[in-house]
Amino acid sequence: MTDTNPTFKSDVTVELVKHSASDRDVLWAARVSTAGEQSLDELQKDPDRSKGLLNYLMRDRHGSPFEHNSMTFFISAPIFVFREFHRHRVGFSYNEESGRYRELQPVFYVPGPDRKLVQEGRPGKYVFVEGTPEQHKIVTETMQESYRRSYEAYREMLDAGVAREVARATLPVGLFSSMYATCNARSLMHFLGLRTQHETAKVPSFPQREIEMVAEKMEAEWAKLMPLTHEAFNRNGRVSP
Repeated sequence: MTDTNPTFKSDVTVELVKHSASDRDVLWAARVSTAGEQSLDELQKDPDRSKGLLNYLMRDRHGSPFEHNSMTFFISAPIFVFREFHRHRVGFSYNEESGRYRELQPVFYVPGPDRKLVQEGRPGKYVFVEGTPEQHKIVTETMQESYRRSYEAYREMLDAGVAREVARATLPVGLFSSMYATCNARSLMHFLGLRTQHETAKVPSFPQREIEMVAEKMEAEWAKLMPLTHEAFNRNGRVSP
């Protein structure tokens, strides 16, 4: 049974649900070019002894050894985040929940008090600054009221027998959706290079804060799995090989 009382959230959910990913995966893939079948010996070696090779591969952008691994994340975020996410078509596989086949839950995004609200400057050369208490108040109240009205309209159509795939058109992009996203380390590094701001980045990026929240949580999980690769990524300016 669907809860008709809206829930308002200011955070996103990222869970690593399965993986086959380690620094060793990069090393044996790289060494097959010179060692052939002997590269399998890397599976038993301490990858910390090969930090130099990992750094070399990252620095000189030998990218394919970073593709022999896999991570699957469960992500719950506003629909507008997924529309940006799906721009990353190469190296990612997606399966998202469908408003055609299930009744969508009334969970909506409202920015938290730390979300910068005001854009200053011209396109291509702007910054976001803190909003005033009055601006945060109008954002919160206006969004919540709009969400309530749109979900009431959605429910009215469903109760009248209208198909889910038609009724969903009234719902806003602030509605939370969920998906599985599967990628390898190379694809993830490309995603992180574009969707995070970081002090070590050679190329500056200006992501929308909400997709950056997802990216930061994905990066935290990846860093635990492949710490040496993550270290080399940062050391070489966060540019995907």
